[in-house]
Amino acid sequence: MRYMPHTAEDRAEMLKKVGVGSVDDLFADIPEEARLKGLLDLPTHAPEMDVDRKMQAYGLKNLSPSENPCFLGAGAYRHHVPSVVDHLIQRSEFLTAYTPYQPEISQGTLQALFEFQTQVAMITGMDVANASMYDGATACAEAVLMACRATRRKKAILSGNLHPHYREVTETTVQFTEFEVASDAPVLDGVEDLTANLDKDIACVVVQNPDFFGRLQDLSDLADKCHEVGALLVVVVTEIVSLGLVKSPGEMGADIVVGEGQSIGVALSYGGPYVGLFATRQKYVRQMPGRLCGETVDQEGNRGFVLTLSTREQHIRREKATSNICTNAGLCSLAFSIHMSLLGQSGFKQLAEINHGEAVTAAEKLEAAGLEILNDSFFNEFTVKLPGSAEKAVEALADKGILGGVPVSRLIPGEAAFENLLLVTVTETNTDEEVDQLVAALKEIANAE
Repeated sequence: MRYMPHTAEDRAEMLKKVGVGSVDDLFADIPEEARLKGLLDLPTHAPEMDVDRKMQAYGLKNLSPSENPCFLGAGAYRHHVPSVVDHLIQRSEFLTAYTPYQPEISQGTLQALFEFQTQVAMITGMDVANASMYDGATACAEAVLMACRATRRKKAILSGNLHPHYREVTETTVQFTEFEVASDAPVLDGVEDLTANLDKDIACVVVQNPDFFGRLQDLSDLADKCHEVGALLVVVVTEIVSLGLVKSPGEMGADIVVGEGQSIGVALSYGGPYVGLFATRQKYVRQMPGRLCGETVDQEGNRGFVLTLSTREQHIRREKATSNICTNAGLCSLAFSIHMSLLGQSGFKQLAEINHGEAVTAAEKLEAAGLEILNDSFFNEFTVKLPGSAEKAVEALADKGILGGVPVSRLIPGEAAFENLLLVTVTETNTDEEVDQLVAALKEIANAE
């Protein structure tokens, strides 16, 4: 039975209170084309087997990344996840556990989080990492808030080549605070100048590496210039596998490193849940959001784990809380930790080398086919300039059963300069045959323009 606790009068009163005329007005911010027009064509009732059959038929209309050549990226990447990862996280002691509200009796959970923190700190080159965030974008927003608290300043500069979703989440998060962010425009050609407005009022500069277009950069000079005026450098990493091969943000002088850990242990899953990473220097640890697990010994000298720091409002006075955010879905951080343990230090590096090697091969094949690659450097993702619309090219590729990449215009709409740009990602999951299919299909599409 459908349960509707609110009467028509209740709803009318609530709508009047928030100042809108109808329920539809509440969803005015959702683009018209994305809204559902009427009810879905579903029967009012059916046997379970028929429902299952119908829903599977609907599902088969999608092109699955696991069953088709997939070159999608832009913040979410297809990697191979060993089957043992899913097997281990489904052990009942992990599968049933939420966050440890009586933490010290959850020694297994605390140890897993401690190992996760250690791995994140090591690969980012930082002193300390927390027990995870919701995802990379919210971690980015929390980094800006933390930088403002740590420096007692109120302004942040966001790189124009920061992932648009990360920028939007950050802008949304700070809009009702005393802090403010200034977002630069995306820079496709040349080097982005993030120091033009850098002064003693700036709390931090947020930059992504590799950036949204896939380009790598050494941020050491930018870190020095930030520190000269007392600002912090926040580095965002959306493809965490890159840190197996690329100089870590910590080595470049970053003060806070945030990222998306989905590439390790977590499948694409239609966009979530993912696992946000957050690491910083020791001197800023008390301003760090989320939870921190530590290692200790009990009175008998036995090794144990404790919830060392938890600065959210649930644990300390609300006005002293650094954030109301907590850990992400703990299974995702556990999956990350198990997968990373399976790889080991050498395996993580080898995985990164394979990714980069496969991407270089694909880029060379695309260039040989007459397509233009805009990157002078990249890890496993690069930008291809097509002679025509990238969105139409992606649709044509989908007709051939290929998930051929992400049009830049999908994430940065309304910019004519980006209409023909396609982000292509190549990982260890792509075979030579799949790359050849992509190259042949894009060449055919380009020649038809």
